[in-house]
Amino acid sequence: MTRIPATLVTGASAALREAAIAGVLDGRLRTALILEGLPDGSSPFGAPLPAGLSIVRIAPGCICCSGNLTMKVTLNRILRQHPERLYISLANSNHLPQIRQFLQQEPYDAWLGLTQELIADNHSSF
Repeated sequence: MTRIPATLVTGASAALREAAIAGVLDGRLRTALILEGLPDGSSPFGAPLPAGLSIVRIAPGCICCSGNLTMKVTLNRILRQHPERLYISLANSNHLPQIRQFLQQEPYDAWLGLTQELIADNHSSF
């Protein structure tokens, strides 16, 4: 089984994180986004969404401290769609090591290949 490249995205605001993801999207791949938190502006992804792009928003809250239930349910639903790429936007990066550890444990270690984090900031150019 080929593992799905998965990137954790951090940044000060939802708008910055979403702009960072939009700047690196490859429109040729079926891509899934898990966006934590509410959008704080217009979406850079367009409406309607481009073909091959699916977005799931989850309520903000530490996915590490909440027992990972929200993340497990969301990931399981997304993985059934067989995306070729996955981005997970985190509202808070305080527990990034714990979230990476969770994603590297069974069963997700067999499905996901974690990449280097994408850090969205005011100085990024997309």
